[in-house]
Amino acid sequence: MRKTVYIVFMMSVWMMTFTGCKNEKPAVNADSTVLDTEVTDTTDSDTMAEIIAETPMPKAADQLFDDFFFNFIASPKVQKARIKWPLPIVTYTDKQEHTVLMKKNQWKMDKFFRKQGYYTLIFDNEKQMSAAKSTKLDTVVVEKIKLREGSVTQYWFDHQNGKWEMNQIRNISFQDSKNASFLTFLQKFFTADGRGMIKDPLPYHGADPNGEETNIITTTIPASDWSTYLPTVPGDVIYNILYGQKYGEGKTKILDFKGLANGLETQLIFKKQKGDWRLVKINAY
Repeated sequence: MRKTVYIVFMMSVWMMTFTGCKNEKPAVNADSTVLDTEVTDTTDSDTMAEIIAETPMPKAADQLFDDFFFNFIASPKVQKARIKWPLPIVTYTDKQEHTVLMKKNQWKMDKFFRKQGYYTLIFDNEKQMSAAKSTKLDTVVVEKIKLREGSVTQYWFDHQNGKWEMNQIRNISFQDSKNASFLTFLQKFFTADGRGMIKDPLPYHGADPNGEETNIITTTIPASDWSTYLPTVPGDVIYNILYGQKYGEGKTKILDFKGLANGLETQLIFKKQKGDWRLVKINAY
């Protein structure tokens, strides 16, 4: 059985991933904002975050949202510099809107998904995945999804004057989410470890689970093995990033797990059949 192996990239590879070099854009002089060093976690992703936190954030990081956001979650100084104050926090309850304004001195460092070492994305289809690579985005929303509470905290970012900044936080219920039925299903799915909600045998495409990991195969695996291809089975909280993808009422959802420091990616493909969601395939890269 294949076990997930965490591979720590060299710093040069990491910087290529998170400073816009992957788009072959020219180097730009460093921003005047210098990141703070914060040593609290022991994961590989935090080790890299600490290294980046000791260096100036390049202006090129503002071209791709993902590049900016990794710098954002690595430093309290960048967070305070890239939030528009006072920050509106809007809560929707019983179709009513309540807004409070947070001052700069009230903000506490939010590591988002940095500590867990991976993040998740939700798509309707593979075509939507290309949105993350766009340099033409004006608005991106990072969602913190609390499965047990049935709530979503949305962090709204705008790209203006060449810089990404967070301009508001919204708290909504699952009912107000475009992925309402799927999120409700995920809470049950992870709590039950997928029992009764997985195709068996389960189609699999990726590294050979019984041989060389460089060999890419298409096969089937026992349904009970599905979680061995994840960094961990989520508990209460997962994340999603809205790059502009439009969700519909279709019968397919892709839950994409992406490692921060290891380059590993696992896609769980779900289909809605006779009104119920089921895991029908795993892609592992």
